[in-house]
Formats: sequence, structure tokens, C-alpha cells
Amino acid sequence: MSESPLIALVEDEEHLAEALLFNLKLEGYRTHHEADGEAALNWLLHTPERPAAVLLDVMLPGIDGFEIARQLRAANNYVPILMLTARDRPEDVLEGFSAGADDYLNKPFDLSILLARLNGLLRRMQWQRDAASPVMEAEPEPVRNIYEFEGKVIDFNTLEIRAGEKVTRLTLMEADLLRYLLGREGRVVSRKEILEEVWRVREDTDTRAIDNFIVRLRRYLEDDPVKPKHLLTVRGVGYRFVMGDGAA
Repeated sequence: MSESPLIALVEDEEHLAEALLFNLKLEGYRTHHEADGEAALNWLLHTPERPAAVLLDVMLPGIDGFEIARQLRAANNYVPILMLTARDRPEDVLEGFSAGADDYLNKPFDLSILLARLNGLLRRMQWQRDAASPVMEAEPEPVRNIYEFEGKVIDFNTLEIRAGEKVTRLTLMEADLLRYLLGREGRVVSRKEILEEVWRVREDTDTRAIDNFIVRLRRYLEDDPVKPKHLLTVRGVGYRFVMGDGAA
């Protein structure tokens, strides 16, 4: 019998942390708790057992949750991150995504919602592992998982972009956005559509946060990110993905 998933909680509010740890254990999860940002980052980078997911508060002693997420991704650590934040501005939510978070939840929150979001993250990771595993009798895939163009391979089974010897790992949120754009190849996708359909943010916000996210995807995909051929900006509207040379 396999061990239950290990969930890391990074939260400095003692009473909230105690309640979350108690309820996570009731749900059958194993837990690890850190209350300081620097200590949490050190544990996450060096623990011999990578947790199944991290519940990560933004406001922490030491370094904040945004910086923890950034440093984990920079170290090629792609553990799923559910960010917990008392900051409810859409800009803060998008900063979390830009830092590498996979989902977010505003404080105060209902416990059932947190557990649902956590279960959703774990299911998505399991689907990715199942899709990447060989099966005896392959069935037609309802969703396209591999895209190849101009020497690049976008593989949603493994959450990777491969270009020759270079392999770039995607976070779940990066993969969700890229899959959304690829699934609408050639069509203009508005910033509002990205906010509502991909990130579930339904308020007016500063779109520079989205632009910064697109810049990161361009670094992964484009030979010259300054002059993109595939992930194009449609000024004043949004973005358009094209497989071929879209600059013409």
C-alpha cells in the first residue's frame, strides 16, 4: 500500500496553521509545516521526499511566498503550488502566477474550498503522469498533447518544451495558458479571455502582469523573443499563436 501524499504547509499564522494541519491529516494527508520563508525554501530545495503539493502563504517572515515560488522554479523544482494570500487584488494574483504558482486562494477561505483546490491540483498532476505513461492499448486522445513545429516540441504529457538538446519545464499554469493559446491557433485571444477562462480572474486588472507572463513563454519558444514569430501581440487586444512565421 502506497503512502498518502505529503503536503507542505508554509504559513506563519499559528492558529490557521494548526487548523489546516489538523484537517489535512483528517483527510488522510501527511504534512510538513514551516512558518518562516527562508526555512521553508531551504527545506523545499533539499528535502529528500518532494511533497505532492505546497500550500504557500504570501506574507511570511524572511522572504515572501512570491520569492519562494520564483526560486523553486529557477531551481527546476516544479512541485504544485497553491498560493494563499490576503491580497485580493487581481494584480497580486497574477504576480503569484508569474512567480510560478499553479493556483491561488484568497484569505479568508472556506476549508472545503481549499481542499477542493488542493485535490484539483493533485488530480491534474496525476493526469499528467497517466498521460505520460505507456499503455498496452492506446486509445485516441480527445485532447492533443504534443505539438511540433520548427524544430520545437511542446509536450503536455511531460510538461516540457524541447528544442534540440534544450529542455524547458512548464508549470501547470504555464501549460494551461499555452494549451489554451495552441487550441485556438491563429485566433486572437483577448486579455479578458485569458483572465476569465485560464486564470478565473473576473475583475479589471493591470494587464502588464499578463504581458510579463507572455514574455516568459516567449523565452521558452522563440528563437528571438524580441521579434516573436509564434506568440504574437495584437496591440490593444491580446495575443495570437501561430505555428508558422506569423510576422508576415
